Amino acid sequence: MLSGGGGGIRAPGVIPPRLVSAARVHAALRELPVRPLEAVTGGAALLVLAPHPDDETLGCGGLMAQAAAAGQSVHVLVLTDGTGSHPNSAAYPAPRLRRVREGESREAARVLGVGPDRVAFLGLRDTRAPKAGPAAERAAAAIAAHAARCGARMVFSAWRHDPHGDHLACSILARRAAALAGAPLFEYPVWGWTLPGRRLLPADPISGFRLDISAQVAAKRRAIACHRSQLGQVITDDPGGFTMAPGFVDLFTSPVETFVAVGG
Repeated sequence: MLSGGGGGIRAPGVIPPRLVSAARVHAALRELPVRPLEAVTGGAALLVLAPHPDDETLGCGGLMAQAAAAGQSVHVLVLTDGTGSHPNSAAYPAPRLRRVREGESREAARVLGVGPDRVAFLGLRDTRAPKAGPAAERAAAAIAAHAARCGARMVFSAWRHDPHGDHLACSILARRAAALAGAPLFEYPVWGWTLPGRRLLPADPISGFRLDISAQVAAKRRAIACHRSQLGQVITDDPGGFTMAPGFVDLFTSPVETFVAVGG
């Protein structure tokens, strides 16, 4: 369990959250126990929620490959259309970029042993995924309904502390959807691994597990390579667009993946 303190001026009667450094949170994540997948999932069908097309591969590619190889049913639901990665490209306007990114996620899933027909897209606007209100309730209900159609008994989602609005929205929507579906929820860090060590985060208890994916790392690398538009290999007319740097990719090709338990 993490604990710490935060100072500063605050309004009377408002109790500030206890805060700790991201460095301490990272250390706690790296100390989570390594557990066999079967011991965590019991062979249940899994639903992986991704904020954008590629997050499922980065955060859960090893888990997806390992579960599929074990005969578990694995499904992916990508929440946003991914069109925010290159908003100024004339050659790849939003409709075309959306098709490209959807195809990349399907191809990456195939490399990981997950049928492309098991990858679905909710179609929310990239950078505009809702966090509250009627739109968020509708999205959460749609996720829960998709989980029911897939027979998914466990849900994996982006980590609530990833410093990206769509990742936070994914966490919020996943928590609501998992509650509606009565399914356990685990979160996987993506951008959270890039947080500066001195950044302060809530001192929430951390539990969960790490998964040994050493046997799946090669396949995961091939799957990441399928996301060519995000690796600077497709779109050349938007120099300000997003490109995964080699060091960023390296964060996700270690022999373990990390999953944080939510509400357990």
